[in-house]
Amino acid sequence: MLWMALHFPQFRHQALQRGHAPPEAEREALAAVAVWLGQFTPRVSLEPPQGVAAEVQGSLRLFGGIERLEARLGSGLAELGFEATLAFAPTARAALWRAAGGGAPLEQLPVEVAGLEPEALDLLRGLGVRTLGELMRLPRDGVALRLGRKLLEDLDRALGKIPEPRALFVPPPRFAARLELPAQVTEAGSVLFAARRLLAQLEGFLAARQAGVRGFTLAMAHPGAQPTLAAVALAAPSRDAAHFTALLRERLERVALAAPVDAIRLEAGELEPLPGVTTALFRDARAANGDWTRLVERLAARLGGGAVHGLAVHSEHRPELAWRQTAPGAKAPATFEDPGPRPLWLLEAPRRLGEGEFALLAGPERIESGWWDGNEARRDYYIARCGDGSLAWIYRAMDGWYLHGLFA
Repeated sequence: MLWMALHFPQFRHQALQRGHAPPEAEREALAAVAVWLGQFTPRVSLEPPQGVAAEVQGSLRLFGGIERLEARLGSGLAELGFEATLAFAPTARAALWRAAGGGAPLEQLPVEVAGLEPEALDLLRGLGVRTLGELMRLPRDGVALRLGRKLLEDLDRALGKIPEPRALFVPPPRFAARLELPAQVTEAGSVLFAARRLLAQLEGFLAARQAGVRGFTLAMAHPGAQPTLAAVALAAPSRDAAHFTALLRERLERVALAAPVDAIRLEAGELEPLPGVTTALFRDARAANGDWTRLVERLAARLGGGAVHGLAVHSEHRPELAWRQTAPGAKAPATFEDPGPRPLWLLEAPRRLGEGEFALLAGPERIESGWWDGNEARRDYYIARCGDGSLAWIYRAMDGWYLHGLFA
């Protein structure tokens, strides 16, 4: 078994020396790292206030060995804005101690990594003991008598002599993350740099679940005021942080802030299955469809959600009511009953026709509907040829003939 541990010096707090629980901000930061690590392994364990451990034996082959995994972790943590010391060891305890000690071999680590009380550290220094190796060479009975059996048990856990059951981190069902800004900003566009960290966390969260989302919302907090919201909708599920960033950039260009921003919060929508896609040798229709989808998403982000929409059929016999506006990429109805020939171009309002302006080719198709909503229709539809040669869809009502649509 192989464990990896991360140690975050920036999470150090005076509360650690007082024996208190770490601040909430540090807990949230550790949880954010754990969520992101889920894309590498499901076995992640927190070690507040500064450490995270993960069992990665089963991930080595998938990610190309320790060196490539370490490189990928380093670049990913940099995107998240974290600096960490990384170490590997056969046990979680040894990996955590090695990470806290700068990555040195276990026996060369300073005794401080074992989390001893100041009195115990003073005693060891008086004995000339500076490293774990020197501590392990002391008589065990004497160590237990003077420093307690817990220290011996921790040493045995680090060496793998006794098991160390660890509580595994359980990620939330939906993504939400908050980030305090180092300084207040007054322009929405300036928020994007910080938001990229949260979007990278979102990508890791989704990758761990082989899932995507169709939208997310960035809330920009103001001191003493309601937050400003920037919602981004997608036409198809995605987990691409770079694509999320491009859409959010377009959206933030249209946002005016009423007050400075001191924190941001990112929340994602419902998860949808999104398995990995095998790359094709040649560009195919799926890639072209992806380009079209992303164009629609960028237009919606730039122009606003109400400016870009799709069309879907609606269960209604009256042609002018047989469609609905939908969100881009919305799923089509599961069932659809073909009503027969219909023109692609339907006039906004039917135009009155005179006798002799057309020649009937097919029909009639009777439509009687709408008596319950005050917009009753009683029509006989025909396909006809107009005087200019165009193929038309016309109908006869009680008061005469009308042109309703044109075929291509």
